[in-house]
Amino acid sequence: MTVDRPVMRAAVLVEPKKFEIRTVPVPEIGSDHVLIRVERCGICGTDLHMFNGHYAADQLPIIPGHEFSGRIAAVGSNIAHLEIGAKVVADINIGCGNCFYCRRNEILNCAEVRQVGISRDGAFAEYVSMPAHLVIPAPADAPFDLLALTEPVACVVRAARKADVRFGQSVLIFGAGPIGNLHVQMMRLVGAAPIIVVELSPERARMAKDAGADVVISDPATVRDTVLAHTGGRGADVVIESVGIPALYRQAFDLVRPGGHIAAFGIAGPDDSVPLPLLSTVLKEYSLKGSVAGMGVDMHDALTLLIHERFSTAPFRDTYFALDDIQNAFEAVPKNPAALKVQIAM
Repeated sequence: MTVDRPVMRAAVLVEPKKFEIRTVPVPEIGSDHVLIRVERCGICGTDLHMFNGHYAADQLPIIPGHEFSGRIAAVGSNIAHLEIGAKVVADINIGCGNCFYCRRNEILNCAEVRQVGISRDGAFAEYVSMPAHLVIPAPADAPFDLLALTEPVACVVRAARKADVRFGQSVLIFGAGPIGNLHVQMMRLVGAAPIIVVELSPERARMAKDAGADVVISDPATVRDTVLAHTGGRGADVVIESVGIPALYRQAFDLVRPGGHIAAFGIAGPDDSVPLPLLSTVLKEYSLKGSVAGMGVDMHDALTLLIHERFSTAPFRDTYFALDDIQNAFEAVPKNPAALKVQIAM
């Protein structure tokens, strides 16, 4: 006798720019996994890259979505520390758990890494399964739309950690979109000053100022003079590229001070590159580190910061669409710069 598996509704990205709402089996869970009923899932820049066919196109068709929160619906037989009904978020980076990189919390470099919603089915669905050790309990009174911001906040937590930003260091941020805005707020938390932002959108420039930027530059012709004027003529201690445009990466080398650091964060195309100024990099002792996703302790720290209101999140929580309307949601995101985050409500 066959037993029918329970089914759920999910948004499947079947090809670039095309979602289909399908009825699919609810993910099965093993003894060390949990099943999470998704409540909210944010649309990330990575999701937009996938939607437009610029990233992970070889993974289609797939259920995207990785900025999610929900409640535990079922637990595996080996799980005693998580309760059904508890509010949770989850670390989306699934490594082998045993290799050199996993032990160092550099899980994206694990040869077996999979990312929820990117290289395996994700959370634009009614349910998602997760290894229990990656599931993080959240306070019962925390709203789901706030909790769904844990993953993007973890990204800027990790970027700040890798850049080793110190009190009183000047920081230049290219881009004040959703992640750029969070970078601004993270830099305030770690004591950076001044925080200088380059953003061409008037609406997002204003929001960056509201988020805590000391200087916002909207005229590209004035960037160099303005940065030098606010950094004693040296250039910024730290430059964060949060857009993914090669020309801005090139400009970062012109605007970082000797001995300063460039934080490579914005995702460029797979074939994009910039010439590395070798002589000046050596003589002026520049450093550069990439950072793209929060994981492990970054997720726990991000959740702590959010529930203690260290980030201003109102502009990230005022726009949402139903799952059935996800196609319109993805098409609407680029048209509304005032919406720093769009979430899907299940």
